[in-house]
Amino acid sequence: MVVSLKRRNGLVDFFYWIWDGLERTILIGTKFSFPARFVSPFGFLGMLTFVMFIILGITGALLMFYYQPILDRSWDSVAKINDVVPFGFAIRNIHYHASNAMVLLAVLHMYYQYFSGRYKIRNEIIWVAGVILGTVTILEAFTGYDIIFSERAELAISIAASLTNSMPVVGPTIRDAMFGSGFFDFILRFYTLHVFVLPIVMLGLMAVHMPRFLVFDVPMVMAISGAVLITGGVFPVDLGSKFQPTVPPGITVPEWYLTGIYAFLRTQYDKYVTGVLWPALFIIALAVTPFLDRYKKFSWKDRPLVTAFGITGITQVMVTTYWGFYITPDVTKPLVARLVIDPIFFYTIMLLLIPIGFGFSYMMILLAKEAERKAKLAASKGPHKVAQINFSGKWINWLIVALLLFQVFLNIAAYNAALAGMKNFNLFLTGLILMVFAGMFHLYRHGLNEAKKIPTPPPQEQAEPPKPLGGPESSGKLPPQE
Repeated sequence: MVVSLKRRNGLVDFFYWIWDGLERTILIGTKFSFPARFVSPFGFLGMLTFVMFIILGITGALLMFYYQPILDRSWDSVAKINDVVPFGFAIRNIHYHASNAMVLLAVLHMYYQYFSGRYKIRNEIIWVAGVILGTVTILEAFTGYDIIFSERAELAISIAASLTNSMPVVGPTIRDAMFGSGFFDFILRFYTLHVFVLPIVMLGLMAVHMPRFLVFDVPMVMAISGAVLITGGVFPVDLGSKFQPTVPPGITVPEWYLTGIYAFLRTQYDKYVTGVLWPALFIIALAVTPFLDRYKKFSWKDRPLVTAFGITGITQVMVTTYWGFYITPDVTKPLVARLVIDPIFFYTIMLLLIPIGFGFSYMMILLAKEAERKAKLAASKGPHKVAQINFSGKWINWLIVALLLFQVFLNIAAYNAALAGMKNFNLFLTGLILMVFAGMFHLYRHGLNEAKKIPTPPPQEQAEPPKPLGGPESSGKLPPQE
């Protein structure tokens, strides 16, 4: 027993020694908060974006073992990962959908901070660093799907090269640096950007952008990770057709976060204006928003002009994104004619969206603020009722047991699916396992909080023994012995 106690103390001392050594580092300087109850995920969308970054780093490192960044081998190596390498299909799908999830979460995080006015809490530098980080995130995703060198990737690379070359003065130099003068080693250059240069830049920006206190909600992290796996099982990433210069290209579009720019380019207007200048102006407008917002309050209802501009911007982004996917369905027309968008019609719609979207949004914001004022006035005069749904401890335990049994069933089903070669179904079940685990964790946390609300009865005082009415015992003295 003494030996085991010494070993235990030595192990504890070892961990304390490690903790003391890391105490002054940035790792321990960042404080992680684990919520004891459910909190809205909108407040820590940035943390969920960082979780996707970690998943991308792990899966990307695994893919690096088999990927070959060579012009005539890149597509074949990805096909081998997809079809031959054990678990390669799952890892590649997780990597792809986590990339899309990271871009989507970054956009949602940015707009939540925009409408909630968080940048007004002396966070201007954090906001500017976040806007730059979001732009680099899109570039990171762009270089990732380009290094496959499929027909879709070739379209994106050609557009990027022409946009870079259209920049005045420095354009040709940047093009040669990024794509190579002979254009035969651009995959190696993009591969270097994707796995080394851009991640280093992103980590540096994260050091500036991320606050010291981070909320790490375990059920939400598991749910988001499970959603990525389920998406990979339902919508497996397509390998696409290998690009061959001798084969006529088909109709394809870039990823969803680039189709807005693609729609502008299809109007055949000046490439530099539509593909470089206007996106840059949009990014600059977002970056300078904290310095132009002079409202004293934080709520989106109390900042109608800023909110209306934000809604108008979202509307234009959504319209151009959808327009970038649209292809003329008439197959009798030539390929170029099916892709070209009428510039007069396109820009007329985009210009009309500004006053219509801004005016409608501004009017609705004022109406919402007035409705909120009347609701508060009515609530102050009437009884205050709060609708709640509470589960008893018994029902919480039964729900946890049911989820636990379902978890066991899902594990067995996922194992059988892996043995049967059903890759999509296996990925779907694995994501569902994480979602069920998130539900179990949340119910367990909810049960602990409900148990804390039950008042504990005060300890009962021990009753004193009754005293006799008479006799020598009543005085506490024994009778004399005869």
